[in-house]
This record gives sequence, C-alpha cells and structure tokens, in this order.
Amino acid sequence: MKRVYRMIIERLNSPYLSKLLLQFMKSKKSKRILPLYQKWFNIDERDWKQPLTSYQNMQEFFTRELKPGARPVNNSPSTITSPVDSVVEQFGDTSGHHFQVKGVRYSITTLLQNNELIERYRDGRFLVLYLSPGDYHRIHAPVSASVKRCYPLGDTSYPVNKTGLKYGKDPITSNYRVVTELSGQDGFQLAFVKVGAMWVNTIELTYEGEFVEKGSEYGYFSFGSTVVLLFEAGTIEFEKGIKKGNRVNMGEPIAVKR
Repeated sequence: MKRVYRMIIERLNSPYLSKLLLQFMKSKKSKRILPLYQKWFNIDERDWKQPLTSYQNMQEFFTRELKPGARPVNNSPSTITSPVDSVVEQFGDTSGHHFQVKGVRYSITTLLQNNELIERYRDGRFLVLYLSPGDYHRIHAPVSASVKRCYPLGDTSYPVNKTGLKYGKDPITSNYRVVTELSGQDGFQLAFVKVGAMWVNTIELTYEGEFVEKGSEYGYFSFGSTVVLLFEAGTIEFEKGIKKGNRVNMGEPIAVKR
C-alpha cells in the first residue's frame, strides 16, 4: 500500500502540475467553484470578514480573514494558545530526538537541522496540528515572545493529510517548512514549525518586528497544512481538552506553562 501510494504521489507531484494549480487558484475562473467548495467542506461563513461573493479567486478565499473577535484569545500569561484552526493529529512526549505520528517515527534532527535547537527540544513534548483545505489558514502567535530565529528548510511537497502522514515519505520532516523559535521574557521557549502541503507549497510570513503578541497574525498558508510545536522538557502540561482527533481553534489554550 505504501509503495502504491508513493508511486501515485510521485506521478502527480510535479512542478508543472503545481504551477497549473497555482495559476488556476489565482484566476477569476476559480471563483465559480467557491460555492461548491464551501458546501463540500461545510465551511461556516458567520465568522468571515467578507462575504463569499467578495472573493475574486480561490487563493483569496483560502487566505480569508475573520471578523474582529471571531477567535477570542486566552490572554493568561501561563497559557500557550493554538496558532491555527485545526485538528489535533498527535501529541505527547518526544523520545530522545524522535516523535511518532501515524506510526511513523520522525526525527527532530531532520525537522530542525540546527544543533542548538535539536538539543534544546530533545526529550521534550510535541503537538502536531493539521489544517484541512476548508480551515481558516492564517497563522497566529501562540505566546507573546521575541522571534529568536526563523529559517526555511526543505524543498519537497507531499500531502500532510492522514493518508500522507501514514504512507508518505516523512512529509513533516521533508516538506518545505519554516522553523521559528519563540523566546518569552519569562525564559519560556518553543519551536514553532510551519509545514507546507502538496502542490501549493506556500508559507507567507506577515509579522513585523522582532516581538509578537499572543494571538497576533504571524503569517498564512496557501492550502491545507500542518503546524508542529516543540516544547522543552518539563516546561508545559497539555490542556485536558487536547486529545487526538479533537478540533481546536486559534486562540484556545492548548497547554499551560509549568
């Protein structure tokens, strides 16, 4: 099954198809399918800043903004909030330099490719959040902190959905991704990894300056994607509502600092 899946993805996953899809998403022709797309993914429009008819193409719709206050942010200094609207794909403790998702063992070393970060987050905790194509795709800061470092990695583009995570070529640690380390004034630090998806492999950063406030916009994905959060050993406890398969919206607490 894994061999068949990878063979199909290799055939479909070409720069030519990616370019065609991106061109279509940015074209006015794509506007025609927005009502069907909304219905297919059952996307609630009550929180949108603008009505469906105002979007000129799918790209605009994917990166849509929400009304002010649509995602209340838990502002307690002790909480870490979800940076995205998503489903909890996996969470738990890292074992040395590894964590596991869908039975696949992922390497922190490969994910981060920075010796200082690799040692900092070994034997810590991790959380993987999956954004479906119908989700709100803007990314927000999970804590108030300084942006200690931010760098891109990877050049492949494999699916990051459930099937892709199970049968793909380690998409979390091989796909194009942007690694950010956030450092709070209280000394709390976390690694905040944005992972691109198949075809529309775009992660745009919109924050300005070297400090971000919890809940402020950090950037956006152009398609369904994944976020990985890494925490140092002994620094957090996950919220009781964090369970595999549960939905969590941007601004809701996902962990508490110890």
